[in-house]
Parts: sequence; structure tokens; C-alpha cells
Amino acid sequence: MKRHLLLATCLCILCAVRISAGTTLVYVLNNSGSTVDIVNASTNKIVQTIHHIWMPHGVEFSPDGTRAYITSEIQDAVFVVDTKTAKILKKVDLGKHIPNIPAVSTDGKRLFFCSHADGPRDETMHYGSGAGFLDIVDIASLQLVKSVPMKGGHDCYTTRDGKYVVAGTGNSITVIDTQTEQIAWEVPFENSVLPIAIEGGPGGSARRLFVELNTLRGFAVVDFAMHKEVSRINLPDKPTVKLAEPVERRNTIPTHGSVISPDGKTLWIASRGVNGVFVYSLPELQVLGFIPAPRREGVKYRGADGVDPTWLCFTPDGKTVYVPNAAANVVSAIDAKTMKEVARIAVGQQPDNVKAVVVP
Repeated sequence: MKRHLLLATCLCILCAVRISAGTTLVYVLNNSGSTVDIVNASTNKIVQTIHHIWMPHGVEFSPDGTRAYITSEIQDAVFVVDTKTAKILKKVDLGKHIPNIPAVSTDGKRLFFCSHADGPRDETMHYGSGAGFLDIVDIASLQLVKSVPMKGGHDCYTTRDGKYVVAGTGNSITVIDTQTEQIAWEVPFENSVLPIAIEGGPGGSARRLFVELNTLRGFAVVDFAMHKEVSRINLPDKPTVKLAEPVERRNTIPTHGSVISPDGKTLWIASRGVNGVFVYSLPELQVLGFIPAPRREGVKYRGADGVDPTWLCFTPDGKTVYVPNAAANVVSAIDAKTMKEVARIAVGQQPDNVKAVVVP
């Protein structure tokens, strides 16, 4: 009993920690539970934990870094969180729309996220078919003000100039003009669209999209100005883990997560298929390195001992990359210069997504 009381006291103290200005925090979304762990990037220690957000899926921050917007797949809601105190300020209910990765307009006035009608998932854990939407929330009122119908919907991202939202919608990408809030153009694919990375161009415009696809051990390259796919890149073979037949999602979805460095010189992509992270040069798209993920020592499922590396993020200074290892409940901190793991952080159940913010 004393042990439980001590644990509860520690958790309360942890949640009450107030973060000082200038601190870089990494939000870790534990998708199989109801918590978001918050890591101080200077110490790689958990300093806060947000409770009661079930199946947290995506997080984005206000331009000034004061607010976090966290989506819940099971509560059909977006939670607004104070980044200094980690307190939930408001829950925005979305009816029967299941939200995924959010994006914030550059002026901080609109919150965008792909959603889909509440219903069963398919075997890939995605909602490629059925009704999809780009839901738009007015941040001042925190009210859902518009839903743009799309062909399915999963993740969305804004271009740096704020002119477009790029959304993965079933077997296509859909680009929405943020001024008109209407669909501008689409690019179809043969399989479901997974995470997308946007390469910046002049003035914050988009140059290329790096699009991950279901069953593809690599990514498609889309020219933003031409509105079409121009090439495909296959990941190199790295026999670091033996995978099974397509039963688990890390086998049916061989990649799941990519990020471009703040200086725009490298693309990092998480490979479930070979249990690690590949680094490519930009704009050449030449392989610079491979960082193996941990293994589940002594634990195997159908011959696989990989840890399911997934969405990843940079700290704003470009020095560190954080990679969730969903099957091991740990997050790896990687030195971006040496491409070596420098810390391994134990977190909650199935860390799927991470995002960094500097608290003002």
C-alpha cells in the first residue's frame, strides 16, 4: 500500500512540474494507453505526464509554443494543453469524426486535421476507404467551423509558407488551399498513403513531397509544382531483423515516419522492415547512414524481434532526433551529427508519435 501511495505522489509531483522558458520538450504519445510523456531534451528525462487522453495519436503546437493540440482516436476529440504546466485547458469534441495528425496554420488561427467517420479499421490500421474530412477548428473559439469532404483521411501537414495543407487521403494525397479551404489538386497511388515529409523551397514554398505507401519498402517522390510523382526510392537492405509474414502492422507497413532536418539537408525515415532509421542527403537523396533500432532481446513474435520504430522528430536546433520504438515502449535519442543513439528513454504503452517544442 505504501508503495502505491508513493507512486501516486510521485506522479502528482511529476504532473505539477512547471517548465522554464527556453526549454525544449519532446511530447511522446503512448497510443495504446492514455498518457503523453513529456521529455526534457537537455536531460532526456520525463519531466511531465499528461493523463486521460486515450489513444493519443498526433500533436502540433501553436506558433508561439504556448499550446499543444493533441488528438485522441478513441475520444473523437482534440485536447488543448498548456505547454508550461502540461494541464489540459479544453477538450474539443468532434462528434463522430476520428482525428489523426493535426497541423496549425502559420498565423495560428486555424487548426487542421484529417478525420474519418467513426467505423471499423482495416487490416493495415488505416481508414483508406469511407468518408473522410479535413476538419478545420477556429483556434480563437476552439470550435469546429468547417469539414472539407475528402476520400478518406489520415495525416495532414502545412507547407512552411502556410499556403497549403497536404493530406494523406486513402490511396492519394490531397492538397488544400488554405485561403479558399478547398481542394486544389490530388495525386493518386496504388496503395494507402502513410506519413509524408515536405521538402521546402524558396520562400517557404514546397519543392517535393516524400510519400510513404503501404507495402512499399521506400517512398515516392512527388514534384509539388508539377503535381505528380516523379520517382521512387527503394530502401537498402539491412538484415538487422528477420520479419514474419504480413500479420503485424510493422510488416504490412514497412516504413512509418519521416522527417527533414531543420537545415533542410537530410531526410530521416523510420523503417519497420529492417528495424532502424535511414538517413538520406538532400536534394540528392543519397544514403548517408543507417541507425539500428533496439531489439526485444529474448522476445519474438512470429520470428520478429524488432521494436517497431515509427514517427520521429528533430529538436528545433537540429542536434537530436527522437525515434519512438513502439513495440519496446522506449524512445531513442539520436545525435544527428554522429548518427549514434545517445539515450534510451522508457515511456508508456506503444509510443507511436513524437514532436518537439521550445517553451517560451
